[in-house]
Amino acid sequence: MTSPVFPTRQHRVAVIGGGPAGLMAAETLLAAGVQVAVFDAMPSPGRKFLLAGVGGMNITHSEPQADFYRRYGPREAQLAPMLDAFNADALRRWVHGLGIETFVGSSGKVFPREMKAAPLLRAWLARLREAGMQLHVRHRWCGWHHDGSLRFATPDGEMSVAADAVILALGGGSWAKLGSDGRWLPLLSEKGVNTQPLAPSNCGFERPWSEHFASKFAGQALKGVTLRFADACGQPDQRRGEFVVTATGVEGNLIYAYSAAIRDAIARDGQATITLDLLPDRSSERLLAELQRGRGAASLANHLRKQCGLDGVKAGLLRELLDKDSFNDMASLAQAIKALPLTLYATRPIDEAISTAGGVRFEAMDQHGMLKALPGVFCAGEMLDWEAPTGGYLLTACFASGRAAAQGALHWLGSTPP
Repeated sequence: MTSPVFPTRQHRVAVIGGGPAGLMAAETLLAAGVQVAVFDAMPSPGRKFLLAGVGGMNITHSEPQADFYRRYGPREAQLAPMLDAFNADALRRWVHGLGIETFVGSSGKVFPREMKAAPLLRAWLARLREAGMQLHVRHRWCGWHHDGSLRFATPDGEMSVAADAVILALGGGSWAKLGSDGRWLPLLSEKGVNTQPLAPSNCGFERPWSEHFASKFAGQALKGVTLRFADACGQPDQRRGEFVVTATGVEGNLIYAYSAAIRDAIARDGQATITLDLLPDRSSERLLAELQRGRGAASLANHLRKQCGLDGVKAGLLRELLDKDSFNDMASLAQAIKALPLTLYATRPIDEAISTAGGVRFEAMDQHGMLKALPGVFCAGEMLDWEAPTGGYLLTACFASGRAAAQGALHWLGSTPP
């Protein structure tokens, strides 16, 4: 076995996981003069972070703080102190400090000016290396030896590492090929850490379509619709946006916004029914009047398109979900267009999800983020039992929790000799 060389006169901290939470923890520790080694199972750090940047790198959100915090649902109270200490504005200032400009999009989402994650990650890693971070890639954490040292599987065999404190930032269980595979969960559970099984979040859901509908409309987006369902706290809610019909069901931002509530309803009841307003800009009265206009020799499909602009995948979805009598009765049809029930039956596999729920429960940690069952071990990021919709909320909480875990470790180290 070999071991990295640490200075002998200062504390040594091992950060396991090279994503946003782990790197932010490393930066916080380095700024305090602590010796830091970061270990990552992949050939390079930040792989899931880079994937998140493929679609535009939504770093955070500019909405009012109270609305922002509500996105974390039942875990708002636990995450609020971390976000108070490192909120969306602080995160933007931090990004600017790396020489990366940001802007607020029309939706309130915040993006780097270049809309990419790679320049930000390169600048960040360069700064961390200059500050003294030791980075060890292709090092998969395998738990502990009996003497308390850390076990790592490496291309050169098993390695043993001793550290004064450990920060675990191992991600959730989605996108295993990028490193977030959830293999850490049994390692903690067998040590008596209170954990919750991982579950998909910001995920797609399954709905058995007819062969005709799936072959014709899979991959098409329902745009400008309003979805009504309960939020993560069980309160009735509605939101406007878009989502995509897939061969197996539905996915997309509007679905992700309710994924926690939909997933939990399916687990409880075996199914969940969302309600769609396909034409939210039209009142029910106006819509009914338009549908009741004489259509002469025009087909019903042409009548819907000409009178109220409803065609394509929206019209196809109506035909898929309504029986013939409802589709031919204008009053029933108008009611369905404004409140179309769509029943979903299962989540898509966890590895397809953008993020996961479950993991280390907050109740397993003390007020400084240290595991009660494992003194000197702290947790951060998506491996904690919280979830949030897409829109910058996931990344913001990962950064904030990484910083909080590092500060907790510093508090611990303050009472522990090197």
